Amino acid sequence: MGATLLAAVVAVLSKQWCRLNGWDAPGVHIHMCYSDFGQLFPTRGLAEGYFPFFTPLPEDQWMEYPALLAVVAGVTSWFVPQDGTLLERTVTYFDINAVGALLCWLIVVVATAYTARGRSKDALMVAVAPGIILTSFLNWDLWAVMLAALGLLLWSRSHPVLAGVVLGLGAAMKLYPLFFFGAILVLCWRAGKLGVFFKSLAAGAVAWLAVNVPFMLTAFDQWSRFYTFSGDREVSFSSMWLAFTWTGWSGETFSLISNGLFALCCLGIAYLGLSSRHRPRMAQLCLLIVAAFILLGKVYSPQFVMWLMPLVVLARPNWRQFWIWQAVEVYHWGGVWMESARITSEGAFGGGALWIPLWYGSGIVLHMAAVIWICVSVIRDILDPDRDPVRHSAAAGAARDVAPAVTAAPGATTDAPAIDATPSVSLPPPDPSAGILAEEPDRFLLPPAGRGRVLTG
Repeated sequence: MGATLLAAVVAVLSKQWCRLNGWDAPGVHIHMCYSDFGQLFPTRGLAEGYFPFFTPLPEDQWMEYPALLAVVAGVTSWFVPQDGTLLERTVTYFDINAVGALLCWLIVVVATAYTARGRSKDALMVAVAPGIILTSFLNWDLWAVMLAALGLLLWSRSHPVLAGVVLGLGAAMKLYPLFFFGAILVLCWRAGKLGVFFKSLAAGAVAWLAVNVPFMLTAFDQWSRFYTFSGDREVSFSSMWLAFTWTGWSGETFSLISNGLFALCCLGIAYLGLSSRHRPRMAQLCLLIVAAFILLGKVYSPQFVMWLMPLVVLARPNWRQFWIWQAVEVYHWGGVWMESARITSEGAFGGGALWIPLWYGSGIVLHMAAVIWICVSVIRDILDPDRDPVRHSAAAGAARDVAPAVTAAPGATTDAPAIDATPSVSLPPPDPSAGILAEEPDRFLLPPAGRGRVLTG
């Protein structure tokens, strides 16, 4: 907790210039303190007391976010006093949402620690990660990250229905928790427990509909803005598709290609999950799916790094690799804001120097390379379970638990023959957080593609 609070202080200080001077461009980009909290409060009707999706607003003031995120943005605006200047009220709105983000951050750390079980100290990476420090107060993404982390925790505690509810709420906040159901499908299919998957999915659908249906019925145009905007928007910051804008393709065309490639990646991940010689871990599959979505998306907003944070810690808790990745993300983050400052100042910032586009372009390449590096490491761990640090730690813990405790009987001599009191035990399950599937044998497998010894249990 203390480490997270200290990191949060650093996060607030990184936004201090904007808290004092406002969120106007290009200064907000030059000082790298941009936040949607500060940008959207005065421009989406929130300062006037209007509630997203509830109050009729001009189209240019519609929220381009999923319903539950818009609800959080609206509810937090109720706590802003009506007196004071617009800047003072905007700072108050920022501070209120920063407190909310901090609470989410703390919950993510705790949930990750409990999900990691025998490696709970790995959650410290989430507590002090530079990627979270720099982007935690940029948008409401930490709310979705919190729900995703709680979903993983509930799954690990054999509560698939509750996990489905929480992931459904997460999908109503940001889209990416929806992809966790893909990992659940693969694991349940492999274990012959598709009923567990359908119960979890149904619970998630009910939770998502409970949030969305009221707005679908009363303000469909505003509610659907997120989905139409996502499909129609042009290629934007840090996307690999920036390299193909010379084609002149529309946003819809890029969406079709991006979504098609993502679907192919999901099929590949499903094949990996069903063909590996040992069942993959939940966090491993979730990481691969979310990483594919991020790498192939039309935009990579800086705060998307938080989506990966708990997944990387649970799937590949390698401290050296984690900190190299974080250093790359910090480098990329700086390049994004320098390029944004150059654009919003109409070229005045930097005076046309090449260092800005070079920094920005190299940051994109390095960011993608780092994420791919982690994904390749995870795939290798799946194919060769002896490489997996989580399984290695679980096996070491089990070995300690079953260590023989032999006590000499009264009157026995030291010449008595030694007795091997080591009990015969099976290896620990492949995923210490496998939840309800932990004791289930594999019932559906595709031709194996793994290597290394076949683990049981």
